[in-house]
Amino acid sequence: QVQLVESGGGLVQPGGSLTLSCAASGSSFRLTNMHWYRQAPGKGREWVATITSDSSSTEYKDSVKGRFTISRDNTKNTGYLQMNSLKPEDTAVYYCNTRYRSLNYWGQGTQVTVSS
Repeated sequence: QVQLVESGGGLVQPGGSLTLSCAASGSSFRLTNMHWYRQAPGKGREWVATITSDSSSTEYKDSVKGRFTISRDNTKNTGYLQMNSLKPEDTAVYYCNTRYRSLNYWGQGTQVTVSS
């Protein structure tokens, strides 16, 4: 079983930056790809970014390319989402996700609010 705990959300002005963290329990984290999703008020959950288990490859939703950077430190069992040049439309609850042995694991989410 994998437990994920996100942190680092908050209120930030447009153009500002935040770094989200996702702390994972267990030894399987380093074996799995990690994903970030977000859910804005009144909308469905959408995929934001993915990083492979060995950090060799990353992918991003078009609207965050060039602004967000996904990374991970397998020695710390932690993943990150560095978010720069934040826009009001980035306001959402952000979730990290991983899949292990056909099971989907989610954290509880962290709120990011971009507003002046």
